Amino acid sequence: MKLPSFVLYLFLVFHFGWNGQAVADQTDPRLDGLFIELHETDNPHKARLIERSIWAVWLASKSPTLELLMGRVVGAMGKQAYGEALDLLNTIVTIAPDYAEGWNKRATIYFLLGQYQNSIDDVERTIDLEPRHFGALSGLGLIYMRLEEFSSALDAYERALLVNPHLGHAEKEVERLRKKVKGEKI
Repeated sequence: MKLPSFVLYLFLVFHFGWNGQAVADQTDPRLDGLFIELHETDNPHKARLIERSIWAVWLASKSPTLELLMGRVVGAMGKQAYGEALDLLNTIVTIAPDYAEGWNKRATIYFLLGQYQNSIDDVERTIDLEPRHFGALSGLGLIYMRLEEFSSALDAYERALLVNPHLGHAEKEVERLRKKVKGEKI
């Protein structure tokens, strides 16, 4: 652990009484119903609303400390301050290792920094914690596209569509990649 992250960790433990017991929001019971609704709807507008609800549940936490840190991560990402975001996310995954969205956001930062293997590792941790994380699965497809590992990209996008059949970009990529993997010209 880098020193600034360790200092932040100690600050959080002693100042806020953080005990490391975050309720990992991927375990929220509302998610099962939201995913059922997502599969049952044919309405694209309703699907987007359901997706937003799922993202809100994944991002939320019953820990004010985690909420504060994640808010700062989102702010840093908005300013493209990726080093700052990475430091915060390193702290988040240390103090809440079962919080899937911490790993997913860090995977995004690693991708933006061109650290693709680190990104893949964090996506895999996200999926271990929340196998229905269509954002992580879709992101994995994007990573493999960047690495020109088209068969792996196709697999990731297909898995994302099994979880969320309303991912238009993933549908387009699957269509393109099936041709490419089969050796047809795109």
